[in-house]
Formats: sequence, structure tokens, C-alpha cells
Amino acid sequence: MKTSSAANKPLQQLLDEISENANKNIQKAHSLSPQAYTSQAFNQLELEKIFRTDWICIGRSCELPEAGDYLTSEIAEQPIYTIRNADNEIRSYSNVCLHRLMVLLEGKGKQTRPIVCPYHAWTYQTDGQLVRGPEMHCREGFDPSEHRLPEVRTELWEGWIYVTLNDDASAISDQLEPLREILAPYHMENYVQITQSDSTWDTNWKCLAENFMESYHLPRAHRGTIGPISPLADMEMTPGTEHFNYHLIRKKEGVAGIAHPDNTALTGQWRNTTVLASIYPSHLIAVAPDYFWYLSLQPKGVDKVQVRYGVSIAPEVLAEKTEEDKKDFIEKTISFFNSVNEEDKLVVEGIFRGAKGMLSGGGPLCRLEESNLEFYQYLARKLN
Repeated sequence: MKTSSAANKPLQQLLDEISENANKNIQKAHSLSPQAYTSQAFNQLELEKIFRTDWICIGRSCELPEAGDYLTSEIAEQPIYTIRNADNEIRSYSNVCLHRLMVLLEGKGKQTRPIVCPYHAWTYQTDGQLVRGPEMHCREGFDPSEHRLPEVRTELWEGWIYVTLNDDASAISDQLEPLREILAPYHMENYVQITQSDSTWDTNWKCLAENFMESYHLPRAHRGTIGPISPLADMEMTPGTEHFNYHLIRKKEGVAGIAHPDNTALTGQWRNTTVLASIYPSHLIAVAPDYFWYLSLQPKGVDKVQVRYGVSIAPEVLAEKTEEDKKDFIEKTISFFNSVNEEDKLVVEGIFRGAKGMLSGGGPLCRLEESNLEFYQYLARKLN
């Protein structure tokens, strides 16, 4: 019986295989070796060369509507809090106390008062400036004004909040200008968010990212939700850039994903087109004329990923409804996309289980997985 040697591959051999595969066309390329999903060394390299250098989406600016509103995230094992300040600016800071490394804030909420460390009560202004440390006046020469939480570079793009630990990264707006041009007629920055949540899935982050990059799986894996309205013939592959890939689904009339009659910005075939964009490394958006939903992924080791998920609705869709109808519509929409997520969760957790098998190996790609090959090319550029 032939068995896979993936579990024993040296890291450099795995990287060489990824580079070789990335240079093939879709007719010759294969999916990644299982060890790309299960190797601790590979995961550590991803943290160092991808998540500590690229822009990472942490949510939408509408999630921080007022001064003091904050949310927390963890980028390449670095805890961060992001807050809207009194000047209406969104800023991010290290979420780690300067004294003994305690995480300061958890989850999301409102912080209009100084931040007090839950360990020894060191106290900071929300802009990271240390105010006081109990009994630190006894330490000769200690001056709180000389201590401040490091700020994390933060930029907004089309209503999204991006952060990076890399001071030399080019502006996110420059990187994504070609995508902005594609999505501009949708005006997704005006869509109204109806739900947002965080959860942890038992899989490698790439299993979920790659799942989003292709709609080849929709008819079967999503046969209880979007599968019946997503025939393979309606899917169109398109070339991406070094910063993102995307593909299109042309919807038939009479289903979700069609422009509202009051939408005059979208014309022609774009009135029934959904754009599925994967912004490297881990921001995934499906933008339709009447809604969008997104996933933002934060790896938690090799076998877990935190999934930040949200759904938004085009304003004209909500504007025509009574309050009662709007409430019912929102509840049904949330329930529907929760079901879509559960279908994906079942698949990507199953993929990770399969990747650990001694008989597992990368398989040949289909023409509808061109975006996956572009993602492998991104990995090859970043990791080698």
C-alpha cells in the first residue's frame, strides 16, 4: 500500500513543492500538500512572513460608531485593541500591559474611562498613554508619561478596518485599488450590517480561505441553502492581482443576489452578479447587489481559526419594508447565512481531518479552482 510521506517532509521540501506547483497552469496544478495545513513549522512561517507583514481586516468601521467603542483582535499572536477616539478617528494599540504582559481588554464594548489592567491595576488612557502604576512612585525615576502602549498601523478601506504590524507595507488603498474599481458600483460601504459574530472553527485557516475562493463546491456542499441557485455554468473565473483574487456568479432572475429596482448604480449584467473576493491573506467578501457577507480569519495555531463573520444588506432593500417586515426579513436572512456557515464549517473541518491522514495527498485542480492556484502563487511569493 502506498502511503503519503507528507507528515515527514522537511519544511524546505514543502516550500519547494509549493513553488513548483505555483508555476504550473490550471491544467497541471494540484492542491496543496496535506502538510501545508498540519505542519507546525509551516504555520510558524506563515505567522512570520504573512500575518506579521500583510494587512489584516479586523471588521467594519460601522462596528465602532461612537467614541470609546472598541473591538479586540489577535494578529500573529499579537493582541490588539482598536478604538474610535474622541476625534472620530479609529486607532489600534497593543493590548498588552507594559508591566507584566497581561491582556488589557477582551471582546468588544465601550471604553470611555481609562483602561485598568485586571492584574495590577496599571492604568492607561484609551490612546495607550500610561497614567499610573500603583506604588510605582516608590521606584526611583519612574515617570508614567514616558510609557505608552505601542500603536498599530491602521487604515480604512471602503468601510473596512485594516491593521498591519509592518510599518513598511504599502497603503491598503493602493494595494486594493483594482478591486475598488470593480466593487465601486455596489457602494458596499453603505450596506447596513445586520449581524456580526466571532467563533472558533477546528480547522486550518487556509482550508476555510480556499473554500471561499471557489464556488465549485456550492451545488453539493450547500445543497440545503445556496446550492440550488448556484449552477456551475453560472460561475466565471477572472484573473486577480498579487493582493487578491476574485470570481463571479451570474444569478438568474427571481433569486437573492439581484439588484433592487431602486438601485440605479448597477447596470447590465452587474445587476445580477455576485463578486466573491478573497483579499490576501484572510479577508473574504461575497458582494451581491442586495447584500454582502464576509469572513475575516485569524489563525489560532495550526488547527484552529477565529472567524469574524458579518452580513450586511443594501439600504434600498430595507428602506421599502415596514418595521415588522424588516424585522422578519432580517431574522430570516441571519438564519439563512448561519446555515450557509454551518455547511462550510462541516466541510472545512472535514478537510482538516482528512489532511492528517497518512494516505492523503494533493489532488488535481478543476478549471473552477483557478483562484486557488492564484492563492498558491501568493503563498509561494510570501514564504520563499
